Amino acid sequence: MSILVTGATGSVGRLVVAQLVETGVRVRALTRDPGSASFPDGVEVVRGDLADPTTLRSTFDDVERMYLFPVAHTAREVVAQAKLAGVRRIVVLSSGAVTGGFDTDFHLPVERAVEESGLEWTHVRPGEFMLNKVWLWGPSIRAESVVREPFPDVAWCPVHERDIAEVAVTALLADGHQGRAYDLNGPELITRREQVRAIASAIGRDVRLEVVTPERAREIYRAQGGFAADNADFLLGFEDYSGNDSDPASMAELDLGAYGPLPTAEAVTGRPARTFAQWAHDHAADFR
Repeated sequence: MSILVTGATGSVGRLVVAQLVETGVRVRALTRDPGSASFPDGVEVVRGDLADPTTLRSTFDDVERMYLFPVAHTAREVVAQAKLAGVRRIVVLSSGAVTGGFDTDFHLPVERAVEESGLEWTHVRPGEFMLNKVWLWGPSIRAESVVREPFPDVAWCPVHERDIAEVAVTALLADGHQGRAYDLNGPELITRREQVRAIASAIGRDVRLEVVTPERAREIYRAQGGFAADNADFLLGFEDYSGNDSDPASMAELDLGAYGPLPTAEAVTGRPARTFAQWAHDHAADFR
């Protein structure tokens, strides 16, 4: 059995590749730039771009199952090609925002394309990634041992990317997960102030938390570039999920603890979900 992993160099996809290799199955990794990609021995690396389905003509040959990174505008064509080539099962990297009804333009169209194909499907819907903190806070921690944050006491249950990958791999390999959508969160409600403390403990030095306005935080994120700049307006409450204007003050008023315990990877894998402290130790080098 061959399994195709799209988005194979991404923060989750690369872990899906590695975990599948450990099980002994044949893995094909799709990337736009094979020359710069690094995968475990034995992985078949192919060039292709989900945004351009014409690059995928031979990608699905002899593939039975696929991990699908979400690209909404080409999802139907990509899924149609996969089905025609003989793919039977697709596991979609989606978002918890679909469950909440906030995401109608980004991940939901991909889910629908897969469901309506008639193939076996499983949707993996993570909430906030713990990994976001590397991209948002990493530069200032490395340079100054400081985090500038407008909402230090807002709490959520961010999820470890390794837990997301383990759920995806379980759904790819095992029966019994077809037709299911798995919401994934971390095992604890933790404030951003507590997250800073966990990172400080992991790297073995003090990290100062400086409370700033949302406007100042947006300036900082835009100056950083990359993920921080691309997502500043949404993450700081200036935009909602669909890109409409919103008020950052609403972020400080969130009481996410009112939702009660949220689903984690444990329901699928049988193993406790990883805590933020565990994640901080896993990524200590990213903050030093």
